[in-house]
Amino acid sequence: MTRIDFYRYADDKLRFACRLAAKAYEKPARLVVYAPERRVLEAFDQLLWTYQALKFVPHCMANSPMAAETPVILAGAEDDPPHHEVLLNLGNDEPRNFASFERVLEIVGKDEEDKERARGRYTFYKKRGYEINVHDVEA
Repeated sequence: MTRIDFYRYADDKLRFACRLAAKAYEKPARLVVYAPERRVLEAFDQLLWTYQALKFVPHCMANSPMAAETPVILAGAEDDPPHHEVLLNLGNDEPRNFASFERVLEIVGKDEEDKERARGRYTFYKKRGYEINVHDVEA
């Protein structure tokens, strides 16, 4: 069954997502970063290029010819990712295919609106019997 991890109190959700992507790559684990809005994926893509001065996290869009060999995939709602190990959700709702992944990562910001949306996702997963772990983000 899919394991769900919530990371709460993130100052900057995209920067923290970069941190999780770098950690997954170093493990190594294959990661799909999901966002239904293409602009979020594009912003995340740009941030990954500059996140670490001396390291690089190999990544590409799900529709790239290199997707099958790339450890971090950026995928939108219409994309079919090539692997299903870890899913990092940058959307406001639970992804439709989350249950096909071994693990789902959810990031919760500090603002009340984001917390409320995260509570909805938490309740959705909990009602369906998924194992949920909650972690507080440390700077």
